[in-house]
Amino acid sequence: MPPMILAAWLHTLSPFLVRFSDSLGLRWYGMAYLAGFLVGFLLLRALSRRGLTPIPLDRVDHAIMWLIGGVLVGGRLGYVLIYDRALLWTMTDSFPWWNLLAINKGGMASHGGMIGAAVAAWRISRGWTEPDGARVGACPPLHVMDLTCMLAPCGLFFGRIANFVNGELLGKVVSPPGTEGPWWSVQFPQELRGWDSPGVRDVHSHAPDLSAQQQSQLSELVHSVALPGDSFADALERIIQHAARYAGQLKPLLSSRHPSQIYQAVAEGLVVGAIVWAAAARPRKPGVVGAVFLISYGALRIVTEFVRLPDAQFDVGRPLGLSRGQWLSAAMVAAGACVLAWASCRNVPRLGGWRTPTATSPARAPSGPAINP
Repeated sequence: MPPMILAAWLHTLSPFLVRFSDSLGLRWYGMAYLAGFLVGFLLLRALSRRGLTPIPLDRVDHAIMWLIGGVLVGGRLGYVLIYDRALLWTMTDSFPWWNLLAINKGGMASHGGMIGAAVAAWRISRGWTEPDGARVGACPPLHVMDLTCMLAPCGLFFGRIANFVNGELLGKVVSPPGTEGPWWSVQFPQELRGWDSPGVRDVHSHAPDLSAQQQSQLSELVHSVALPGDSFADALERIIQHAARYAGQLKPLLSSRHPSQIYQAVAEGLVVGAIVWAAAARPRKPGVVGAVFLISYGALRIVTEFVRLPDAQFDVGRPLGLSRGQWLSAAMVAAGACVLAWASCRNVPRLGGWRTPTATSPARAPSGPAINP
C-alpha cells in the first residue's frame, strides 16, 4: 500500500540559523529578538530626528538598551512566575547552571516583557545628565510608553515567526493523524514529544492520540533510527530534527493544525502595528497611544488564542471558556480602557504625531517635539 499523501504542509524547519553542535548555535528565536530591537532602534531614531519626541538623537541608543534589558528580564521573569516557578530554584551541572537562565526550558512571556518595558520606559523618561550638569531627554513616562507601544509590534511579529520556525505554541487540531488536512494546515513533528515511550503518552502534552497501528508504526520508526545507548526520547528527537528525511513515515502519524503562530504574527504585529501607528499619526496626550495598544493587542490575543493551545500544564479549569493567557489579555483590555479614559481627560500638552510636518531637530536638542495644547 503506498504511503498516505496528506494535503497539510509538513513542518521541517530548523530552529537554528547556524548550528555548531546539537544544542549550540545561532537560533532564529534569538535573531527574531535582534531584528525586533534593530527595527525599534531605527524607528526611534527616525522619530527623534523629526523632533517627535524629547529623547535626543544621541541618546536613542541608551533608550533602546534600557528597553532591551526591560523586555528580556521582564519576559523571562514573567514566564517563570506565571508558568514554571520551579525554574527559580532548580540548578543543574551544565551551562547555564541556573534554570532561570536556561531559555531552552521555557521561553519568554509577552505579558511579562510588557511590564519590563514599562519599567524601562519610566527610567528613560527621567532623561540623562550631561557632563555640564544639564538634564536632557526628560519627558512624561506615559509618552515613552507610547513610543514603546509603537515599536513593540515589530518585535511581536518577528517573535511569532520564530515561534512558528521552532514548532512551538501549537494551534488546535483540525484533522487527526491519518486523515487528510486542509491545504492551509500544518503538521508539526514536535507534537510527538508527548510520547515518552512506546504506547505511553504524557497526559500533560498536546500529543494527539494514535491508534494501535499508528503507535506500532511510530515505535518501528523510532527503533529504526535509534543508535546504541539511545533512549526512546533520544531517537524520537533525532527524527523530529530531521523530519524531512522521514516525511513519508511521519505524515500519517501527525495531526494537521492551525498555524496559530502565523495568525498571531499577523494580528499582533501587522494589525496591531497599523492600529497603533494610525492612532499616533496626530499629536496625542501621553498615554493615549499606549492605551490603544493595550486594547487592540489584548482583544486580538483573546481572539487568536481560541485556535492556539495553551501551555499543557494550564489547559485545565478554563473559567468562562478562557485560558490563563486570555484572561491576562482581558485584563490588558480593561487596563487599556481605564488608561484611555484617564489620559484623554488630563489637561496636558499633546506629543508626537508622525504625520505632523516638522523641521529636522538638532541632534542634541533636548526639546522640539510637536506639541499641541
